[in-house]
Amino acid sequence: MNDDPAHPRPVDRALDLEFRYGQSTEPNYSGAVSFLRRPYRSASDADVAVWGVPLDVAVSNRPGTRFGPRAIREASTILDGDPIYPFGVDAFAEMAVVDTGDAAFDHGRPEEIPAAIEAQARERLRSGTQLVTLGGDHFITYPILRALVARLGTPIALIHFDAHQDTWPDDGDRIDHGTFVRRVVREGLIIPERSIQIGIRTHAPEDLGIARVDGFEFDELGALAAASRILGHVKDAPAYITFDIDALDPAFAPGTGTPVCGGLSTREAQACLMSLGSLDLKGFDIVEVSPPYDHAGITSLAGAMLAQTYLSLLAARKANGQSIAV
Repeated sequence: MNDDPAHPRPVDRALDLEFRYGQSTEPNYSGAVSFLRRPYRSASDADVAVWGVPLDVAVSNRPGTRFGPRAIREASTILDGDPIYPFGVDAFAEMAVVDTGDAAFDHGRPEEIPAAIEAQARERLRSGTQLVTLGGDHFITYPILRALVARLGTPIALIHFDAHQDTWPDDGDRIDHGTFVRRVVREGLIIPERSIQIGIRTHAPEDLGIARVDGFEFDELGALAAASRILGHVKDAPAYITFDIDALDPAFAPGTGTPVCGGLSTREAQACLMSLGSLDLKGFDIVEVSPPYDHAGITSLAGAMLAQTYLSLLAARKANGQSIAV
């Protein structure tokens, strides 16, 4: 037995308890569906834990994001096996990345879901492992940030890619994907003056002190100048990136519940995200992928690519001797 690609080990690497670093060796159309063919393991000895939160009880329009984590994982398998362009390095040689499966909660008791997500995020964060989350609707960012800020002991800067500001009124008890930003501001989880929203293409009641680069301004600036705007605004604050797939134009991401025309292209989003590696990155989520409205898996593939890009940023930081622990 060896790891020669010409003579792969006769075992599914996603289920191989000894598999830790490097690429898998199976064909990417076979085997268990884990994110980028990473092993299903506990987060306890990993640098990064990928997990899914299959929730869509908070959507205001089309449901289906409960199927997002599974679809993103499946789409990700086609990306496995090569150095990630244009980084040119094997992220999995630099850091141990595992897939820890999905959050579990009782769909019949929605009032208990936020606490369940938060508790399971806290458990995964316990050993300093960084989280990459596959959603699920955008409400999930709220309990995840509660867990992360509790772990860090300090509020963070929020970098929020979205067509919507998600600042609608909230009484503290709602489970609503359009109110999570108001909730995290009110609870002091983020630093508004260091937070920024990218790609906004709708009106909302308030900006809550958060800077904004709307869709038209992003088009005028271009991806690299928009990234420079983010870097200059966030500065050295610990930062969390939440990416609602409807930040992309429906031409690039039709599989979402609240599509809005005039958004970013997949290439623009990737170029912008790739330029944020100098930030003190503390976590990432990709949300609102709704497979029932997708075509040829392009929305799920975009989501997988963005999460893969974030992993590459972390790998580059670790290769340069910087900590990626939380």
